[in-house]
Amino acid sequence: MNIKRLLFIYLALVLTLGSSAVASAQDVDPLPSWNEGKAKQAIIAFVIKTTTQNSPDFVPPGQRIVTFDNDGTLWAEQPMYFQLLFALDLVKDLAPQHPEWKDKEPFASLLKGDVKGALAGGDKAILQIVAATHAGMSTDDFAAIVKEWIGKARHPVSKRLYTEMVYQPMLELLSFLRTNDFKTFIVSGGGIEFMRPWTEEVYGIPPEWVVGSSIKTKYVMQGDTPALMRLPEIDFIDDKEGKPIGINSHIGRRPIAAFGNSDGDLQMLEWTTAGTGARFGLLVHHTDAEREWAYDRKSHIGKLDKALDEAQAKGWTVVDMKQDWKVIYPPTK
Repeated sequence: MNIKRLLFIYLALVLTLGSSAVASAQDVDPLPSWNEGKAKQAIIAFVIKTTTQNSPDFVPPGQRIVTFDNDGTLWAEQPMYFQLLFALDLVKDLAPQHPEWKDKEPFASLLKGDVKGALAGGDKAILQIVAATHAGMSTDDFAAIVKEWIGKARHPVSKRLYTEMVYQPMLELLSFLRTNDFKTFIVSGGGIEFMRPWTEEVYGIPPEWVVGSSIKTKYVMQGDTPALMRLPEIDFIDDKEGKPIGINSHIGRRPIAAFGNSDGDLQMLEWTTAGTGARFGLLVHHTDAEREWAYDRKSHIGKLDKALDEAQAKGWTVVDMKQDWKVIYPPTK
């Protein structure tokens, strides 16, 4: 059944049952950057059956919770996670305040422009970099630094602003869902306070609907002013099995749909689709080496291996970026 047929059936149901409209007569296609195919059909069919009153799969608006991973699902994640690129930039900015970094790894390599050498220390090196650039300041100061960076920093390959590296088809999907009274949450392995300063402007997702990894904070008085200080200690990792835990802690409802792109999202999709009633799981498969990047099972960033097999076994929708998306990024301003 093609998209036009699905929309025709839905519009007929709308007129008959009085449900909120997925698409209006003036804007029939809610996902114009998606090619017609199984992925687009599955998305529209899910929205139709869960928002049409008297449908056996109808879900009341307050229960229409959907969760999205961020890196690799809503925006790009190559050649490395953007938050790590943010941290690397901050090392350069903060270097004048830390003369000892000239002789201390991983900072010494970074200041020489040797990113590969700096990251050769693995997770230990990354944690050192993150601790040095993300802690020792108030939450307000950190938010201000993030806002400044996100407003001017550019991707090392595309030279676009990072906020221009978001996926146009996914922006349309977010809008389509919200038009139909779905609550769209981000559930990401990225830092919660790294994402919150800009997600509302870029995705239309307010900060209170962002779930992510976090470091510990401490309430202090700075003179007569209270502040929350960021400490160099991990509080929560919102990845893999941490994602259902984060959803339960922050949202309090099991989603009816989940969207991801890697094995880090596997447990979120498993937990979401294991619930009762209508359920939907979707993986974005990076297959477009020409317009973006092509990677999956062997990638060190956004590895998609076990989750890809699970998608086939459990009937989750898999988006082939090369085949399913007409465009990747929004037009530059």
